[in-house]
Amino acid sequence: MQEAYISEEEHEKCRKVAETFREALAEEDLVVLDAGRFGFVKLQYYKPPWGFDNVTTFVDAGTLFDDLWEEWMNSQLLGYAKDTPMVELDYDEIFRCMPKEMQDSYVLKKQEFMEAAGCGFLSGFKKP
Repeated sequence: MQEAYISEEEHEKCRKVAETFREALAEEDLVVLDAGRFGFVKLQYYKPPWGFDNVTTFVDAGTLFDDLWEEWMNSQLLGYAKDTPMVELDYDEIFRCMPKEMQDSYVLKKQEFMEAAGCGFLSGFKKP
């Protein structure tokens, strides 16, 4: 019998997280794939003919959620800062430069992602 590196329960949680972010990250240079007994794999920055520059394996839904949230949020921040002097700032600094209403909308968006992914297993979350 082959060893599994992720429990069936955690596999299902990770599947829900990956599915929740699939459409939101469709324009990004990454894909999250179900690797069966090995968990889930995020492949990022494809460079033909060599393949992907980054390969990350996940066996925990909370860690996968945090990683995909950060990918999505960073893309939003870069879009907001594009063509402005803010593009030189760190992500946290860009976030702090946003109007309060926009900051609040991202906190709500994170909650929406958590609910869609069924992340009741996450005890809490950090602000973006």
